[in-house]
Amino acid sequence: MSFKDYASFDGLGLADLVRRREVTPLELVDAAIERIERHNPAINAVVHKAYDEARAAAQGPLPEGPFTGVPFLVKDLLIQVAGWPRTSGSRFCQSIVDTEDSGLMRRYRSSGVIPLGKTNLPEFGITGTTEPALFGPCRNPWDTSRSAGGSSGGSAAAVAAGIVPMAHGGDGRGSIRIPASMCGLVGLKVTRDRNPHLPDGYDFAQGYVVEHVMTRSVRDCAAMLDVTGVPEPASPYAPPAKARPYMQEIATPPGRLRIAWSSETANGRDIAPEIRAALERTVELLKSLGHELVERGLGVDQRAFYGAQNAWSGANYAAGMRRLIEQIGREPEEHELEPLTWASLKGGRRPTGEQVMWEQQEMRMLSRGVMALFEDFDVYLTPVMGTVPPPIGYLDPVAVSPRDIGRRNGEVFPFAAPFNMTGQPSLSLPLQMSDAGLPIGMMFSGRYADEATLFRLAAQLEAEAPWSARHPPLWD
Repeated sequence: MSFKDYASFDGLGLADLVRRREVTPLELVDAAIERIERHNPAINAVVHKAYDEARAAAQGPLPEGPFTGVPFLVKDLLIQVAGWPRTSGSRFCQSIVDTEDSGLMRRYRSSGVIPLGKTNLPEFGITGTTEPALFGPCRNPWDTSRSAGGSSGGSAAAVAAGIVPMAHGGDGRGSIRIPASMCGLVGLKVTRDRNPHLPDGYDFAQGYVVEHVMTRSVRDCAAMLDVTGVPEPASPYAPPAKARPYMQEIATPPGRLRIAWSSETANGRDIAPEIRAALERTVELLKSLGHELVERGLGVDQRAFYGAQNAWSGANYAAGMRRLIEQIGREPEEHELEPLTWASLKGGRRPTGEQVMWEQQEMRMLSRGVMALFEDFDVYLTPVMGTVPPPIGYLDPVAVSPRDIGRRNGEVFPFAAPFNMTGQPSLSLPLQMSDAGLPIGMMFSGRYADEATLFRLAAQLEAEAPWSARHPPLWD
């Protein structure tokens, strides 16, 4: 059975239909499966299919939550799903099958969603494009010759194609915001540890890496964070608690905000002219809504900021790999890892403890400099990216040398990473489009633990410039 209007609803809309008995969860699961089978050959977003399990869940009792009966996809990295493989996008990890759900997965299930598969990603989530040797490239539904972004590219492509209304992702240097921008979605990097990783989360880079969902609507993003963003007992880094549910925040006007904006990049290069034009249109839109806009950079040496995490990030990656090596029982062979991953592992094993701790201290002080900006401003606005989505192959970690990948990453992704380092919330909204019809995400970053202001502003912008009617060419 196919529910023909399935893709026109967001997650809360589908759950409301289930609640009113206008559709059944099984009908929604079948509609999602039909769209996977129709669109996945073109975009390669879903890499593990659990159709029988999803259909069985749809016919059984489901938790009463905001998304009861809504189909859901999970990125194949970090999060654990009982009985499902966890490849991390790597040939080295193909033998791993998880025996139980991780804590965040249990929270997703409590919202009422029905998981039906896992999504494509770059090897270990390292790159900003989803072109792994294991699964092959994930393609952008807006233009299948172009990247869907990374590292949560499969999840973003699936949501943009109308396969599911929301999907899980993770963000360590922009890996939710980048694919959300490329695919025209709402993508929130939450505050450090807003969605707790304990008791089973090791390799989350001391809070640089966070997990949340990518959605087509602001309200789905808020409602899921109300379910998952609850402090966990014994969490050593729990952020300040929210004042009230985020679903109440999106119904609250933001007031007149003081917003700094910039196109300043760490390498000093200009961004693409159409990205700059999209940023300026966004500035004018915000002014028309009564906000105060001031052009202002981050106020720190961004080259130093990026440079202060090389040894630390490399050592963290090597430590995470050590856990996988202990689980699998052997070291990887060079042919089992992509060239960039192999180089990262070898490089990550070289730093001394002194180097790592030095960088942690430097990052702490540089983070203080970034956060000082928010003593004067409520929100900081930049584009998510420096260019439109690049062609498949431009950032291919197998075909392009690690040195060239680094240079190209600086060109395409110059804005997202600082807010992973500081731990602040940062949100991509699909406000603009290129002349060629490609999405351009605008990035709004807030004070530490202040998702509330971002949600209020996002809801205002969604009402003023609704993006839900825009669909990629393969939508139907």
